[in-house]
Amino acid sequence: MPGLAAAEHALIAEVLAGLTGPRKTLPPKLFYDEAGCTLFGAITRTPEYYLTRTERALLPRVAAALGKRIPPQAMLVEYGASDESKAELLFSPLRIATYVPVDIATSALAKLAGRMRIRHQAITVHPVAANFLAPFRLPTTTASTPRLGFFPGSTIGNLGHGEAVEFLRRARLALGLGAPLLIGVDLEKPLNILIPAYDDAEGVTAAFNLNVLVRLNREADADFDPALFRHRAAWNTEFRRIEMHLESRVPQSVRVAGRRIKFAAGETIHTENSHKYSEVRFASLAARAGWRVAESWTDPNRLFSVQLLI
Repeated sequence: MPGLAAAEHALIAEVLAGLTGPRKTLPPKLFYDEAGCTLFGAITRTPEYYLTRTERALLPRVAAALGKRIPPQAMLVEYGASDESKAELLFSPLRIATYVPVDIATSALAKLAGRMRIRHQAITVHPVAANFLAPFRLPTTTASTPRLGFFPGSTIGNLGHGEAVEFLRRARLALGLGAPLLIGVDLEKPLNILIPAYDDAEGVTAAFNLNVLVRLNREADADFDPALFRHRAAWNTEFRRIEMHLESRVPQSVRVAGRRIKFAAGETIHTENSHKYSEVRFASLAARAGWRVAESWTDPNRLFSVQLLI
């Protein structure tokens, strides 16, 4: 299949570029193979990971408020939708007619679509397998069909500021004139809450991070020994973000797609960022992409926010 071969070639080229750069990196999209999606689901259920449960607790209140803004029979476009559990909290209150989950994990999308056919038969589902950071086509609708974008989970925090602005600009164009975007934004907070959310006591996040190496062994002809790397989560004060790294425990050499990559003991592969925002800083970021914060909802402890951009 030429398309698949081209995609594999592009992925390997991206991986090699990251691993041979001045500071080793890997693209976060590598996290989300089938095992990675399962592990991320487990992360959201750990006691330390406040983000998912806090956002889910906010969404019924958000949905009640949005019922006055969103016309019935709308299309809900969810970016990064590996499952429908958060969107479900919006379906009935907003009388959603069409659901468009967009995600790079094709196996997760297929399972999502199967569940939707059983549990939400009145809703038309159009899964879109795509990297939402790149251009993709939404299903064709009539000009009168209202649209609502949905980007939960503080996934916006995984993007660099320039990347986030570009995503927000592209979403504004894709959703169309007047269509709002509902977005989860994690807020700045003390490190004794923040760090454990990305380095839980059970080691689920560590397994999620290390699974990237397992995937490269399978898909990029690599020979990583995951036992020779450790998960590390650290706060970067300058950039206001949590960084996830894989740290080499020993000096070693690893083969990736025929290339030898050397690691010093203690050298890391930077795998993901999770930026944290004040409400003022996020409003400023959104404004750079042409959006305005119309409403914002937070929990009593101000751990997390759900914001409506128009």
